[in-house]
Amino acid sequence: MALKKYKPVTPGQRFKVISAYDDITTNIPEKSLLCPKHRTGGRNNSGKMTVRYRGGGHKQMYRMIDFKREKDGIPATVKTIEYDPNRTARIALLFYADGEKRYIVAPHGLKVGQVIVSGAGVSPDLGNTLPIGEIPFGSIIHNIEMRPGQGAKIARSAGSYAQLMSREGKYAVIKLPSGETRMILCACKATIGIVSNGDHSLEVSGKAGRSRWLGRRPRNRGVVMNPHDHPMGGGEGRQSGGHPRSRRGIPSKGYKTRHPKKNSTQYIIERRKK
Repeated sequence: MALKKYKPVTPGQRFKVISAYDDITTNIPEKSLLCPKHRTGGRNNSGKMTVRYRGGGHKQMYRMIDFKREKDGIPATVKTIEYDPNRTARIALLFYADGEKRYIVAPHGLKVGQVIVSGAGVSPDLGNTLPIGEIPFGSIIHNIEMRPGQGAKIARSAGSYAQLMSREGKYAVIKLPSGETRMILCACKATIGIVSNGDHSLEVSGKAGRSRWLGRRPRNRGVVMNPHDHPMGGGEGRQSGGHPRSRRGIPSKGYKTRHPKKNSTQYIIERRKK
């Protein structure tokens, strides 16, 4: 992955740093795997704005991604590496041996023409998906299921990954980049490798218009609002705003919001770092 930095010919290009897109092999998506994507603009079914700072943006089509990888034992050839406007990672188009086509989240280093396969008993090579109980210790994995057959839920965004630490009975212990260590059933599937487009976090938009293209409207600070709009609003002149908190009064720094009786807490060995 490479980044492209522009010369300051215009104000919007002065700080612009974006991906060079040199890993993408085509800009024409597979038509059979597209479906319409309807935008809400943050409004509910009665037209009331329930989520602020959303609206506009370029029209997009949704790419149907295979997060389950349940076609076990059928080899698939990587046909293209494509850009997906709905996620930060790249996606790969697979041509299975039985003629079916599917999109997957592309791991870093996946090449066109490479053959990958999923299921029990396959080798732990890049792009292959297999049960966590068969993956060697210390392996870097992504697209991890939380329940068998549910589909990948953990480590799906650009540059994400987890490391398989150990196995205890029917559970495996994985360590996430946040520092959290948790148990996952060995029957759950995971994919070998790191999610592609790891330089996404280093990109700089350069201008507000790029955020508008993505459907993000300007965000107002709480301290500039009136008292009835935000707990930190009001005051004569410039006020500090008191303790940082959300519009609903929830503290924003150091306040734990996880429910103490949440069922999945029993599977967390070590919480994430502060």
